[in-house]
Amino acid sequence: MIKKQIEDLYGKIAYWISDNFVSDKDTLFFLHGMTADHTMFEQQFFYFERDFNIITWDAPAHGESRPYSAFSYESAANAMYQIIDKCGVSKVILIGQSMGGFIAQSFIQRYPEIVKGFVAIDTCPFGDYYSKSDTWWLRQIEWMSNLFPDNLLKKSIAKQVAVTEYGQKNMLQMIEIYGKRELCHLMGIGYAGFLKDNCELRISCPVVLLVGEKDNTGKVRSYNKEWARRTGNKLIWIPNAAHNSNVDNPETVNSHIKFFLEDLS
Repeated sequence: MIKKQIEDLYGKIAYWISDNFVSDKDTLFFLHGMTADHTMFEQQFFYFERDFNIITWDAPAHGESRPYSAFSYESAANAMYQIIDKCGVSKVILIGQSMGGFIAQSFIQRYPEIVKGFVAIDTCPFGDYYSKSDTWWLRQIEWMSNLFPDNLLKKSIAKQVAVTEYGQKNMLQMIEIYGKRELCHLMGIGYAGFLKDNCELRISCPVVLLVGEKDNTGKVRSYNKEWARRTGNKLIWIPNAAHNSNVDNPETVNSHIKFFLEDLS
């Protein structure tokens, strides 16, 4: 993978493209979850890099895209557009995990003509799915997280999002760079920013929903059941996996992404 960089009004954003990036291949844009970074998709990169162009990034305010002064889903979507334009591709397939799925939907809201397909991994839908209680609790995340000691908070996050030793180690490695204040702030602005950008969104491209059977993060499972019911999008449960299902069970996730991509071609 080749590392590159763009800059907007709020900071520098690191992104990576596959070594053999050619115009006649379909392009996959991998979007990681909150407080994570691009390394959560390493098992997907190895699997898909021969047959597809790959773009990935450390989202604004995450990983190597720090410092970043004003994270928002709108600025993230616009940064994605800038990256895609620099890569010279006209269509992308978005693969977004958790917060990455929110950013994908923010992008689809603004640039629907560029998106060929959307793989939603352990994320939640835009729209009127959320009760007043749901939104109230999301706004409390930052101060509530600050109540935990730093090491306990990080260990709790890792155990929450993954059930395998590999998955938990991967999460711990990704969040190790953050002090507690920055980590809690990221979670706060991630959830609050989602509420600000949330809207009724009709997604016209094909969509598949992948959710870990053991995903106990918030109400992800119930939101996805309702998302599938309302839209007819296919919902696939990933066994032996929690919220970071692509890390816990990459073989199963990769196979379902492959089936989805074959149907797009």
